Amino acid sequence: DSLDSSASTLSGGQQQRLCIARALALEPEVLLFDEPCSALDPISSGAVEDLILRLRERLSVAIVTHNLAQARRIADEVAFFWVKDDAGRLIERGPAEKMFAEPEHELTRAYIEGLRG
Repeated sequence: DSLDSSASTLSGGQQQRLCIARALALEPEVLLFDEPCSALDPISSGAVEDLILRLRERLSVAIVTHNLAQARRIADEVAFFWVKDDAGRLIERGPAEKMFAEPEHELTRAYIEGLRG
């Protein structure tokens, strides 16, 4: 009954899920999310995270986020990048559990502990 309504009448979480549905209609092999929950309340963020967890069972999902708690909840693999000399550099990557528990690089450790960034 809302098919003819503008998407702007939807909540932020509903709009985000609509964008995901539109992307899925193209039958992609990979979905790239850039801060998928940055402007969402905790309930909407949870719904989007649950959707992402279900989607990764059938396609590859990459997420760019500064939300470490979110990355800890939903990532299998983590890559930590840092800008140096006006260029992004890969500092460290690996399984999420290991990266959050025992980062090898001091910059990664400082970021995870909230000392940098």
